[in-house]
Amino acid sequence: MAPDLPPALELDLDPERRPLGAFTAQVAGPGTIAAAAQLADSTLSFVRYESTENAFTGEVEKHEERFRLAAVPPLTTLLLDAEARHLYAGTPGGELLWWDLAEGEEAEPQRVSTGSAPITAMTFLIGDRSLVVGQQSGALSIWFPVRQSDESFDLTRIRDFPARPAAIDLLAPSQRNRTFLVHDAKGGLGLYYSTSERVLWQGSSPVPHATSLAFSPKGDSGFVAGERGLALLRIDNPHPEVSWKALFGRVWFEGYEGPEYVWQSTGGTDDFEAKLSLTPLVVGTLKGTFYSLLLAVPLGVFGAMFASQFLHPRLLAWIKPTVEIMASLPSVVLGFLAGLWLAPILERTFPGMLLMLIVLPLVVWLSGLGWNQLPLRLRNRFPSGVEIFLHLIVLAIALWACVVLSPAFEQLVFGGNFQAWLLEATGLRYDQRNAIVVGLAMGFAVIPIIFAISEDAFSNVPKNLVAGSLALGATRWQTVTRVVLPTASPGIFSAVMIGFGRAVGETMIVLMATGNTPILDLSPFNGFRTLSANIAVEIPEAPHGGTLYRALFLAALILFLLTFVINTFAELVRQRLRRRYAQL
Repeated sequence: MAPDLPPALELDLDPERRPLGAFTAQVAGPGTIAAAAQLADSTLSFVRYESTENAFTGEVEKHEERFRLAAVPPLTTLLLDAEARHLYAGTPGGELLWWDLAEGEEAEPQRVSTGSAPITAMTFLIGDRSLVVGQQSGALSIWFPVRQSDESFDLTRIRDFPARPAAIDLLAPSQRNRTFLVHDAKGGLGLYYSTSERVLWQGSSPVPHATSLAFSPKGDSGFVAGERGLALLRIDNPHPEVSWKALFGRVWFEGYEGPEYVWQSTGGTDDFEAKLSLTPLVVGTLKGTFYSLLLAVPLGVFGAMFASQFLHPRLLAWIKPTVEIMASLPSVVLGFLAGLWLAPILERTFPGMLLMLIVLPLVVWLSGLGWNQLPLRLRNRFPSGVEIFLHLIVLAIALWACVVLSPAFEQLVFGGNFQAWLLEATGLRYDQRNAIVVGLAMGFAVIPIIFAISEDAFSNVPKNLVAGSLALGATRWQTVTRVVLPTASPGIFSAVMIGFGRAVGETMIVLMATGNTPILDLSPFNGFRTLSANIAVEIPEAPHGGTLYRALFLAALILFLLTFVINTFAELVRQRLRRRYAQL
């Protein structure tokens, strides 16, 4: 337990009692205070006083730490962080110095240049990582330590604000967010927000020759004090962290090695800053849609083409309703199966899936070739289209064989460990819940829609076109690909666009099968988060009227505009195709 500091405490920075230069002090915790100053001989003196109270005996133990740092040029400003572990200083030459006090008197300053103008003011933003630096030229910049490849930290200039018309003499940070007030030598005031790089307000100080500037604890007002009095500033600043760049551009956040697109709405500390980039969510939405349509469009369109043009009508009467019933399966069930059943299986047998990409087309081609080699009188005993069952049996055997041969194929091609090979060869990590799992599950949900609409489009092609093509000597395949397919293309295009809209708006499958990680990565082997899933996850916890609440409504608007624009474009293309083939 730490007792309160005594009402009067003397920290002896210079036993020789010489005049002090730049000076700073910090209450570094309960019962702890630290101070640093530049002495007359240009060295820096640091003193930390700490008192702790024994909870059982009540005895107070006092400890004082002091050391000297090597001499540096004359300083204009000194600043300690909240824990008195880091010391920052500014020089008349515009040099910024940074000491790690954990190294004691052996600490050497890291030096960076802010320009030629003297540094006149410095302060920390909430969290004591971002450093606001003001200069005599009116320049205003934000700095913080950035981790390097060798695990060291370099003090880095992160962003600049428009220069003030005079030297910056006072800075005041908010205790709620990364807003700060600036006062210059000509009596000008400015309100800024660091991360969004916004200049929120500019005006004149109500108190001439101000000597002190401060924020209220709630951040809804500020105080300006000078020789002629004290003035209160009313601050209405509800959403300072939002800007177009913060929502859609790269932002350099504290603790990151560079500017990134980040969505992270909540954190574990009071100094956490919400990161509300919608770009990863938009990309995640398009990524999930792409992989689902990559499976659904070929199977849905070509399946509809075969069913309508080659399958016997009696078989079609059974197969079409069966496929359409697939659309009634709840997406939450598909997401549950994808996340808990399919994802682990796919993780174990992914090399077998890659083998399927080679084996299945080859097997289908061979089975079709084998069917055509049968005597015509034997084939004519079966109804037209019954060969589909031959293909299904062969496909089932091929699928089973690929799964069984997956370990052997993995050993032969990938050295026995596909995930290790993937990481070593491409730098990509394999996550169990990834875009491929979502593509399979969501593709299964989209296939019935595309199939049903495409089949209607194929079936509505006038029979006289088909009969005329066959009468002129074209084969059945030539008729389907060169007459039926172009004529049905408007309906097929509509089917694909409706499937696109179904995939874009899907929530439960991507929520349960992707890990719901809002990362910006086009790799098929990791997860993502979509706009719809993000709204479903975040909206119950979003404070009404807050920044997150409004950002989620903006996400919903973007989702609406995305589908509206795509569907409008699709309708224009469909009408053009319809006019083009209307004369056939």
